[in-house]
Amino acid sequence: MILFLAYAVLAFTLIQLLVAIVNLCFETNLPVSEIVRKDLISVLIPARNEEKNIGNVLEDLISQDYPNFEVIAFNDQSDDRTAEIVTEYTIRDKRIQLYNSSGLPEGWLGKNFACHSLAEKATGKYLLFLDADVRIGNKVINRALSFSTTYDLGLISIFPKQVIRSHGERITVPNMNFILASLLPLVLVRKTNFSSIAAANGQFMFFECEKYKSLWPHEKMKNEKVEDISIARAYKKKGLKVACLLGDDMITCRMYTGFYEAVKGFSKNVTAFFGNSFVLALLFWLITSFGFIPVLLKLPLALFFIYLIAYMLVRIIISAVSRQNLFFNLLYILPLQLSLFLFIYNSFLNRYFRKFEWKGREID
Repeated sequence: MILFLAYAVLAFTLIQLLVAIVNLCFETNLPVSEIVRKDLISVLIPARNEEKNIGNVLEDLISQDYPNFEVIAFNDQSDDRTAEIVTEYTIRDKRIQLYNSSGLPEGWLGKNFACHSLAEKATGKYLLFLDADVRIGNKVINRALSFSTTYDLGLISIFPKQVIRSHGERITVPNMNFILASLLPLVLVRKTNFSSIAAANGQFMFFECEKYKSLWPHEKMKNEKVEDISIARAYKKKGLKVACLLGDDMITCRMYTGFYEAVKGFSKNVTAFFGNSFVLALLFWLITSFGFIPVLLKLPLALFFIYLIAYMLVRIIISAVSRQNLFFNLLYILPLQLSLFLFIYNSFLNRYFRKFEWKGREID
């Protein structure tokens, strides 16, 4: 039994390495394009208590070299200066609009309702949903539009490059890309029709408007905590093309500023990477944390070294494709694995034993 487990761990690690290599060799970032288009783009920003971030993303948008876009921010009952800051920008630039929520309807989660409301007000041919804490370079809109039209994509979703500054972030945030880029060959999201081969990140979602409004996906997922992945899978089930990419220096985000905030945030969606299965999430953690034990005990020393090399190469390659600090990602392997367990454990508690709260709201 232990011998079988040892070979299974070795095989899984080699598969992770193969997936990581595929993500290294194939395009995982939004391609650079020199083609300038003029379709109207609606940039849609759901914002709840984002006074620290909203001004930055609006400055980025004002600086875009794309000639034809509108910006609509939805103030989701913020109790800070979010609305006031956006109002100041509406005076500076007539392309920017602000709408205030009149309340959250029953049966909706806050961000899903905000995104649906924004889509109803949008007039563009394409819809770009941006979280308020995302930063973008001045050519991003044109790059997204060119990529979308080149491959006839209904949805492009991007996991921004993570800005990691504190030790608390270093032992938590890299887990997201470690899971994603070691389990999912991102190129297959675009090249296959299987809905199970899908991923998305609500921080950056670029839709073709006509296809979006044929489904109204945020309305269909109105009570989904991890609506982004559900939307990507729903698109593929309908035969619509989806692409999932990683961010580069032109698409960045600092999701969390410390350990406890990161644990709380990732506990909301960690199991979505595993089909919402706690069993699969826990199995992944056990294999990547303790898989070396049966390999060391039961396999020849040469195979154990192959396992170690493969395991380290996975970490190295994913750090490279994610543009993360390799030194810290290797130095903090053990605390990263501990924090991953905390994500899974807290996610389990949130689902079955307590209310999950995010930005001052309880989420069932």
